[in-house]
Amino acid sequence: MQGSDSFKLPEDITENFNVFQQMLAGSQMLFVAFGALVLMPLITGLDPNVALFTAGIGTLLFHLVTKGQVPIFLASSFAFIAPIAYSIQTWGIPATMSGLFAAGIVYMLMSSVVKLKGVDFIHRLLPPVVVGPVIMVIGLGLAPLAVNMALGKTGDGSMVLIDKDTAMIISFSALITTLLVSTLAKGIFKLVPIFCGVLVGYVLALFFDVLDFTPIANAAWFSMPNFVAPEWSWQAVLFMVPVAIAPAVEHVGDILAISNVTGKDYLKKPGLHRTLFGDGAATSAAALFGGPPNTTYSEVTGAVMLTRNFNPRIMIWAAIIAIALAFVGKFGAVLQTIPPAVMGGIMILLFGTIAAVGLSTLIRHQVDLSQPRNLCIVSIVLVFGIGGMALGVGSFSLQGVSLCGIVAIGLNLVLPRHKA
Repeated sequence: MQGSDSFKLPEDITENFNVFQQMLAGSQMLFVAFGALVLMPLITGLDPNVALFTAGIGTLLFHLVTKGQVPIFLASSFAFIAPIAYSIQTWGIPATMSGLFAAGIVYMLMSSVVKLKGVDFIHRLLPPVVVGPVIMVIGLGLAPLAVNMALGKTGDGSMVLIDKDTAMIISFSALITTLLVSTLAKGIFKLVPIFCGVLVGYVLALFFDVLDFTPIANAAWFSMPNFVAPEWSWQAVLFMVPVAIAPAVEHVGDILAISNVTGKDYLKKPGLHRTLFGDGAATSAAALFGGPPNTTYSEVTGAVMLTRNFNPRIMIWAAIIAIALAFVGKFGAVLQTIPPAVMGGIMILLFGTIAAVGLSTLIRHQVDLSQPRNLCIVSIVLVFGIGGMALGVGSFSLQGVSLCGIVAIGLNLVLPRHKA
């Protein structure tokens, strides 16, 4: 017995190895979120380094509010792209930040309503027939973004960045590598399929000479992100506050998605009121620094399902790494040189995984699509979401997941229920 005991590793070495595993998994989650995290501020005219910093701060606030129980990473919300772009053009970045700060307050007020009414109220308001198709739209709605990037285009498909044939070789190699590592690898390598996919894709991009290292050469090793303080503007606040209501539906869908993935009901523990409050606190905090509003990331939920790593601590490590890297100019520049084809190939799998979670929700709860009521809700939500339906008045418009969530809830409340 003494001989066998002598081969045991000291506890401090074991703990250090576990911490290293968590850091590695956390950095992988950051890589998963990075493409969308940076794309949103680049589209709207905000500083991507600030977005990286506020994503880390927001994630830490979220885990503080939710007592570190939910494996979620928060970063730039795509639901706010159009409103932010319009607001910046009309009132400027500082005024827009005041509107986004107020939007975070709306989230927190909504969390109080959830706390007073209880989780059962949410289950009645958001049954599986509502949640399932909304989660599917979250994944399928992002499908064009993934495909365009995999084909070497920008996310919206408006510009060709890499030759199609070359892009497909790179993207499919990254995708296949991710598939093989996630299904065949063992031990610590099974936790980093996305890292492996990115590495293979990046090496192929180097081989095909499609990398542009100019941003790396021009970037400083250490630099301060371009923080912007908010300036109060009633116009921007009144414009932005209504926008906050719709993304809250997306938040509920994301929390239900991660609940389905992990097998835990986060609506009850730590409670939807806490997760919604954490999301609002993260959004308001981001606005104080000039960053985009934060939201729970569907991409990371797909990565959690893919890696089967449900430990919330990895998201805390992802947040810490994000904050640190926000001040390392060279590292941020390296990440920006990753061709869209590489991330596009991996996102094909991730976004498809999210859609599968929504489908699983309908199947698991045995939603009867032979009932006209259920069929109408699912059908309209899917077509609105995938077809790109947009409804609004003037400059205010709802589309995508936000519109689908509101339409699904409305149909569920209005359509008569089946009577046995």
